[in-house]
Amino acid sequence: MIKISPSILSCDFSKMGDELIRMEQSGADMVHFDIMDGHFVPNITIGAPVVKCLRNLSDITIDVHLMISDPLKYIDDFADAGADIITFHVECDSDIDDTIAKIKSRGIKPGLVLKPNTPAWTVFPYLEKLDLVLVMTVEPGFGGQSFMPEMMPKVKEIKRECQRRGLNNILIEADGGIGRDTIEQASEAGVDVCVAGTAVFRAADPAKAIELFKSF
Repeated sequence: MIKISPSILSCDFSKMGDELIRMEQSGADMVHFDIMDGHFVPNITIGAPVVKCLRNLSDITIDVHLMISDPLKYIDDFADAGADIITFHVECDSDIDDTIAKIKSRGIKPGLVLKPNTPAWTVFPYLEKLDLVLVMTVEPGFGGQSFMPEMMPKVKEIKRECQRRGLNNILIEADGGIGRDTIEQASEAGVDVCVAGTAVFRAADPAKAIELFKSF
């Protein structure tokens, strides 16, 4: 069964606490926090203090996606804020091994993220150290974009390499444009976790939307 991680980026920011609880009560497996610095991507969202405030409201798994240039500098901040998973981009300026090691030293699950133009093989040297690989299915920076089906071969390639190495516990996550019309493609390609934004937060009944998505 596929796991669903609603993206807090698509919530009503004036009611973030209520929105987080609504997702937990609707059956979400985790909640995805997009952290953007206005440099690595052309947008600015929220920081560790907001994550910390929301962490106090719920025990749901917090999946933090750092879209920032120097993630190593901020690992402690998000660890202290209560992140359960921290993913960062393989294209970032920080040393990849050092950043993974820092995340693990805080007892948090590390993951690597690939932008659409980044080939699958760039994460292969790090697979043994990871709990998750996130394949962006849109260009990172803004919600509400259209799903890129041409990313599914990349998902399959990473999945095959994980299986070849016997790394069957690594989760493959997809983020961007996930909805009723696209989640089946993601599931068939081997995606384990789908980040869904508008398709869940703006659904008339988020619980039914999540239940439907989990059926794929």
